[in-house]
This record gives sequence, structure tokens and C-alpha cells, in this order.
Amino acid sequence: MTDKIRSVFGDIAVYKDLRRTNFFAALSLPAFMRDWIIQKFSDDRGNYDLDAVKDFTQKFIPGRDEWISIKNRIVLEGERVKFLAKISADIDIKTQEITFSIPAFGLTDRETYISRETWQKYSRELSGGREIWGIVELGYRKSEGKSAGKIELASFSGFCPYTVSTGDYREARRNFTVYEWEDILLGAIDYSAQGYRDEEQKLSMLTRLLPFTEKRLNLIELAPKGTGKSYVFGNVSRYGWLSSGGVMTRSKMFYDIQRNREGLITGNDFVVLDEIQTISFGNTDEMRAALKGYLEQGNFTVGSYKGVSDAGLVLCGNISSEAMRQDGYADMFTELPKVFHESALIERFHGFLKGWNIPRMNDDLKIQGWALNSEYFCSVLHMMRDDIAYRGVVDELVIVPKAADTRDTEAVKRISAAYLKLLFPHVRRPEDISAQDFRRYCLGRAVRMREIIRYQLGLLDSEYRGKGLPDYSVRE
Repeated sequence: MTDKIRSVFGDIAVYKDLRRTNFFAALSLPAFMRDWIIQKFSDDRGNYDLDAVKDFTQKFIPGRDEWISIKNRIVLEGERVKFLAKISADIDIKTQEITFSIPAFGLTDRETYISRETWQKYSRELSGGREIWGIVELGYRKSEGKSAGKIELASFSGFCPYTVSTGDYREARRNFTVYEWEDILLGAIDYSAQGYRDEEQKLSMLTRLLPFTEKRLNLIELAPKGTGKSYVFGNVSRYGWLSSGGVMTRSKMFYDIQRNREGLITGNDFVVLDEIQTISFGNTDEMRAALKGYLEQGNFTVGSYKGVSDAGLVLCGNISSEAMRQDGYADMFTELPKVFHESALIERFHGFLKGWNIPRMNDDLKIQGWALNSEYFCSVLHMMRDDIAYRGVVDELVIVPKAADTRDTEAVKRISAAYLKLLFPHVRRPEDISAQDFRRYCLGRAVRMREIIRYQLGLLDSEYRGKGLPDYSVRE
């Protein structure tokens, strides 16, 4: 399998050994940045110079405790300093000033400046509405008249080390069986296939990736502690956002009227609310109304501002051992925050992931071998969100029963399309996949995920009680 991965993917394959690279955790670097740095200093066998890696990270990835020293060099000594950081840019509507922030160092847009000339050079990379990794070069703009001095962005080099082609990725898939492909997908997100007991455990883990590749796919996952929810959603892809605990408001999620700034839902492919039981939602009615509108249509209104997004929303929380034993038939949503204690809102979530099918993290699950580079893999999934061919295949293959509920049908089809992209990316026409494979890996799993939502709705609201899903089938 190792030789096959390297021969098919070439330079996109990277040797991953999570047991040797634990020091990256102290740098708070996501997986895709780690892979790039390791590959930069690796030979053809995957061996890398640990000292060289450490020298590079010390030079270009400063710690938070070095920020005062960096500011001294920039502000007082007049130097221009380059380092690797995650940055986001913004344009003030009233003043027309262009600013940026570097959250890791607490540098906010009130202290920064980007000139029009610099913005013209780098706007394509910086105007994506999300934080982005890259080499920043910072200088100092002295005060002029009543204007205060500010740290200025002199140059920016975005992190994009590969030419990503979804066509090449689709063709590569043809070289592997579905079982081999499952193992490749696990390796791409840093997990070893050897640590899973059976295919169901593997597919349960991979289900977490569905919002990475399908627009506005909304899921709920309840799982025991230690199954890696935070790692997958918070470290693997640069296109998503993980929020754990604290307070989540309409302003933070959708739009901040006071700051004229769009929220998390508009700058990411997916937003994950982890540790959902510990999150406070402020004004419950206000948040619930905003969520219902967005989850249904993909748009929202805050004051006079109207926004549109295609980000999915994922709720993640822990579950008791007693509820796990009932395998989806316990009343599982009563421990969710009050904002979600309404059937009309829960119905807008497409499916439920039984996180108790995923093993607790252990050393056997840590990848040690050749695998797809995480950055490349997640970039492909991001690009495939715009490919409507997969939904076309699903629409042709799925036979919808008469009088089927529209929301149920949309949920089943949307999840099926996500599985198709993930497990069978080479499929472009209905005849490219067997009815058996589509039923087993796409439609059947989608139906089961939706059925749990349906059952829980019946526990929340008598109107839904006893109403299961109709018999969706596959056109042979």
C-alpha cells in the first residue's frame, strides 16, 4: 500500500509519524502546516532533519512570549520582521481604511494598517473572509498629524505549496479499491487504519469529513470524550472553525452591527460548536430565529444587513454511557442548550453521527507511514464543494417515495452526495457506480443518519411521533 500511495500521488504523499512530531503541538500548528514543514526537510524515504525543523520553526514561528521583542524591533528599532502567522484582513466601511489582525499575538485591527498599494498586491489572498496562514512582513507606520502610529503589513506570502487539481485527484481514486481508499482518507487526517476494529468504525470517523466537502450540511454528533472531535474539526482543515465552550452570540455567528463585520458563518466552510453543553447562547429567542432562517435557506438578516453563506453547522457534545447503550433511541437532545429545545430547529439538521462508534484515541490510531498531505487533501475537498455533478448523480439514482417529506428528502440526498464525493470522487455519471455500492456507502448511511434525527424529533414534539422515513431506494 505504501508503494502504491507514493507511485500514484508522488510529491503529494508525505511521511507522517505522529509519535515523533509531538513537539509541533507546542507550536499550536494545524496538521496542514506540520505536513508542509516536515516535507520541506524530508528526503525521499521520509526521513527528516529534526534539528533543521526546529531551527526553522524557531526562526519563522515565534511564540507568544516573543511578541514584545518583535514589537521592539518593529516599533523602536525600525526593522521589518518576517514570520509565519495566521492573519485576517478587513476593510472599514466608514473610514475606508484597510486593517489586519494576528490573533495569536493579540494584534487587533485597531493597531494595524495596510496601504492601498500593498492591498492591491495581496488582496486576492487576503480578501477571502477567513484567517489564512502565510509569511507576514511587518513594519511600522509612524503617526501623522492626529493619526496614531500603527503596525503595517509590508508584504504577505500565502501558504499554498501545491497546485491542486480535482481532476488529478479523481483519476488517482481509480487506482484503489473502496477499502484501500478508506485507509487513504484516514491517513490524510492523521489516523492509522490499523487502529480500527472494522469498516464501520472507519466510516464513522470519516463521516466527520462530510461538511468539509458538501455545502450547508448540518450535523449533530454526540460521542464519548477522547474520540478526536476537536482534532479533526480544529486542526485538519484551514477552511473550518471550531468553537469550544464560552458564549456564542448572533453577532459572533452571523453579523456584528456595532463593528460592521460578518460573523463566523460567512468566512468558513463549516462552523463546529464543540462541547455544546457548555456553550451559552445569550438571547435564546434571537439566536434561535437566526439559526432557523439560516439552516433552512442559507441566508440571514441582522438589522438591515442581509447575508448569505454556504457554511455547514455541526454540533458536537458528549454523551452518557447509558444513552450509548440505547444506540440512538435514548432522549439524547435534552442536554443540549435551551436554544435547541425546539423541533422546528432540530429538523433543519440533516443527520446524526453516532460518535460512540468511533474508538477513543490511542497510540494505535496515530499514523506512522506514507499518507496524503493534509493541506492538499482538504484543499481538494474544499474545491469539490462547488462541483454539482455529484448531486446530479444522486438525483438520478435515488427513487423518492410518493408524499415524502421535502426536508427528509433533501437531508438524505445532501448526505448521500457528500459520501459520494468523499468515497467515490471519480464518479461523474450514474453508471460509474454500482447500485450496490451506492446503496451501501451513500444512501443507506444517509437514511440511517436522518432516521435518528426523526426519532429524536418524536421525543421532542408529539407531532413527529411515530413518523419514520419512507423507503428511499436506488434506481438499478
